[in-house]
Amino acid sequence: MADQSPAVPFIQQGRFRIAAAVVVVAMLALGGWLWLTAGQESTDDAQVDAHVTPVSARVGGTIVRVPVVDNQPVEAGTVLVELDPRDYQVAVDKARAALADAEAAAVAAQSGVPITSTTATSNLSTARGSVDQATSGVTAAQKEVDAAHARVAVAEARLRESQANATRAARDVERLRGLLAKDEVSQQAFDAAVAASDSARAATDSAKSQIIEAQAGVAVAESHLAQARASEQQAHAGLATARTAPQQVTQMRARADAAEAQVKQAKASLEQAELNLQYTTVKAPSKGVVSRKTIEVGQVVQAGQPLMALIALDQVWITANFKETQLTNMRPGQPATIEVDTYGRHEFKGHVDSIAAATGARFSLLPPENATGNYVKVVQRVPVKIVLEQGQDAGHILRPGMSVTPTVHTK
Repeated sequence: MADQSPAVPFIQQGRFRIAAAVVVVAMLALGGWLWLTAGQESTDDAQVDAHVTPVSARVGGTIVRVPVVDNQPVEAGTVLVELDPRDYQVAVDKARAALADAEAAAVAAQSGVPITSTTATSNLSTARGSVDQATSGVTAAQKEVDAAHARVAVAEARLRESQANATRAARDVERLRGLLAKDEVSQQAFDAAVAASDSARAATDSAKSQIIEAQAGVAVAESHLAQARASEQQAHAGLATARTAPQQVTQMRARADAAEAQVKQAKASLEQAELNLQYTTVKAPSKGVVSRKTIEVGQVVQAGQPLMALIALDQVWITANFKETQLTNMRPGQPATIEVDTYGRHEFKGHVDSIAAATGARFSLLPPENATGNYVKVVQRVPVKIVLEQGQDAGHILRPGMSVTPTVHTK
């Protein structure tokens, strides 16, 4: 018993020393880990992103050629799909014909403006001259009527004078006839009285004829006056029409403007038809890799139908969803290292480009609304864009969607 009693404290001392050594090693390891990870923020909620450009048909038609295959690298402007262009070529030809017709109509309308202006001005001057001439004609006809009435009055006066002379001559004959029977006058004096009486009757008949002629002249003069007045009215009507010359010119200019607008519309239709013809050849909008090709030769596609996608592998970046509590010291420009799950421990170098303006939940289809229901505080995640340094992915081995673990060095 005396030999075994000191052994127990020795064993306990050994265990104590081992435990103490383990604690010291653990504390040293913890301290080393804390020292190594100080000023670093890391997350495994991250993936590779890139520009994914959907390629769609801008016009409908039948596919006649697809010169690319899935996962084929292409340059900007490379032909991806060709549609049957015949229908669109016909539309272009039709639009060109419509444009030619519209341009011809516009030229005719434009040339009609000065012609209409000159003709309208000439018509106005002619109408004014016609009115003046017609007015003069009315005045002359009125004078003619007045003169005819004056001639009638003169003829009537002459008739009355002739009748008076004839009456006096007849009475002289009757008186001399009785005196001749008594031989108180000579036969010569009686014959002279008879001749004077016959002459007076003839003058009376002539005066009646002159009255009839003068009255006929009045009718003719009044007819001329009526014609002159009709001509005057017609001239005034022509003048009223000629005075619409400004409106006629304005109307012709409006027609010319409308024809010019038709030309512009036809040009726009032609440009649209030519664009549709160009759209039958679908080209790559940018450099990338063909992916998700869903069409084949002979397939009929509609405008807006997706054909394939282009992935720009030369412009990839990392989208890291850090917890909001990890963003305290994170700033754009800070260096970062990225470990890609696909390539084991291989690290890529980059830097923080920007921090999103809202959390990822805010961009979801049904964003959370804390004002409704029971509120449970959940640590939110904010997307952080990390771009690779120049030349880090020269072989384009990173693919969008790959899982990565980025670490941002905040100090």
